[in-house]
Amino acid sequence: MTDLSALQARAARVNAIYRDSFGIADDPAFYIGKIAEEAGEAVGAHLRLHGLSRGGDGDARQALEDELADLFGFLLVYCDRFGVDLDTAFERKWGRYLEPRDDA
Repeated sequence: MTDLSALQARAARVNAIYRDSFGIADDPAFYIGKIAEEAGEAVGAHLRLHGLSRGGDGDARQALEDELADLFGFLLVYCDRFGVDLDTAFERKWGRYLEPRDDA
């Protein structure tokens, strides 16, 4: 399993290739826009997989996985670009629920 920081670095390299290939400027709106776009595509793939939408030739499960990979990739790219330590943020926000509680 690859750790999160290694995945983030790989995503940043792929993003650089992607932006160079299509002449996309390093614009903050691009990054958040791609997250929104990929989230929408993941929703569409989810609906097709579960028979809640028309269309979808091919392997619906793989299509969903591919869209989730795109969403995760652009989330990693966003975090890299804007200096978000996702591992630390996740532990702060979600990990606290796993800490021992006095009232437990």
